[in-house]
Amino acid sequence: MARKQDAYYFDNFIACAEESCQAASLLRKVLGDFKPQELEKYLEEIHEIEHRADGKKHEMLDRLAKEFIPPIEREDIVELSQNIDTMTDQVEDVLMRIYMGNVQEIEPDALEMTDVVIQCCEKVRDLLKTFSDFRHSKEMKNRIIEINDLEETSDRLFMKSMRKLHTECSDPLHIIVWREIYIYLERCADACEHVADTVESVVMKNS
Repeated sequence: MARKQDAYYFDNFIACAEESCQAASLLRKVLGDFKPQELEKYLEEIHEIEHRADGKKHEMLDRLAKEFIPPIEREDIVELSQNIDTMTDQVEDVLMRIYMGNVQEIEPDALEMTDVVIQCCEKVRDLLKTFSDFRHSKEMKNRIIEINDLEETSDRLFMKSMRKLHTECSDPLHIIVWREIYIYLERCADACEHVADTVESVVMKNS
């Protein structure tokens, strides 16, 4: 197990990932019961989540700057914290694109992709719960594989959605708007995989 004085860092990773889960759940709630007139309210709400996540990240980096011997390499803590923060940023970006594109109706494919994003965020959070015991955990490898598999699922949904968009829609503006939304949804899953890859790299370096 991690030393008691090191628990702060691992707990912070989990807390930041939890913010990503909350952002993804909020996005799914908004898309599932879509009311364009309420988008500004939800943008403020998701920005508050992103702001909290930023605050946790900066608090940890401030502590790291004063730390004598951190539990893992400083650059790994910085990279991991930034990658977790990107998860939340990407989810917020999806809602921003929906607002800026003046979307009035949600495509069913977006709901399916968002469901995968929620799973990705939750799997990352679960992975980070095992991270403090990374030298002994037998669960980490399977959780990393699960996240990689979900990212591949997201890739397949992205390709299916994009093809459907370009073969079944004749409205150029609709294509432009939804093409960008799908790209940002796929980036959410990519961001989750980057966290898993960073964790895996740390484990390899310290094994």
